[in-house]
Amino acid sequence: MLAAVCALLTHYRPHPARPLGPANRVTLARAVLVALVTGALAAPEWARAHGLLVAAVAGCALLLDGVDGWVARRWRCESAFGARFDMELDAFLILVLSAHLLVLGKAGAWVLAIGAMRYVFVGAMLCWPWLGRPLPSSLRRKGVCVWQVASLLAGLLPAVAEAAASVLLALALILLAWSFAVDVRWLRAAQRREAVQSS
Repeated sequence: MLAAVCALLTHYRPHPARPLGPANRVTLARAVLVALVTGALAAPEWARAHGLLVAAVAGCALLLDGVDGWVARRWRCESAFGARFDMELDAFLILVLSAHLLVLGKAGAWVLAIGAMRYVFVGAMLCWPWLGRPLPSSLRRKGVCVWQVASLLAGLLPAVAEAAASVLLALALILLAWSFAVDVRWLRAAQRREAVQSS
C-alpha cells in the first residue's frame, strides 16, 4: 500500500521536485498507520485477538486527520493536492475498516457498502460528470462522517457484540446513503439551473 501511495504522490503532485510540506508529511504519517491497519487484514485471527490495538491504530490515523488540516492552516501550506490526498486516504481507511468488520464477523457483506459508497460515487462521475461539481460545506455531511467513523471504530472493539455493532453500522449506512442522496439531488438541481441559464 505504501508503494502505491508513493507512486500516486510522484504522479499527481503538481511539483514533484518540491518538498512535501509539513501538512502533507502528517498525512503521509497517517498513510503509514493506515498501511498497518490494512496489513492486519491478511491475518484475521491476529486482528481478532488484538481488536483493541487495531482500533487504537485506526483511531490515531483518524485523529491525525484533524492535525494535518490545522498544520496546513497554521503554516499556510494548504493546497488542492493536499486536500485530495487527505480525502482519498480517509476514504480508503473507511473501506479497510469496513473490510475488517466483515472479516471479524461483526457484520455481513453489506458493511462493505459503507466503504464502497465513495468509490461508487466517483465511478458514477464517468457517466454523469455533473456529479463532480464542488459541493458547499455541510454540517450534515460532517456529522454523518463522524457517526460513520465512530461506528466503524466501535465495531472493532472486542467489548462490542456483533448485534450492537450491526445496529450501529446499519444506522451509519442509512445515514450515509441519505447524505449522498441529498448531495446528488443538490448537484442535479445545480446542473439543471446551469442548463436553463445557458439556454
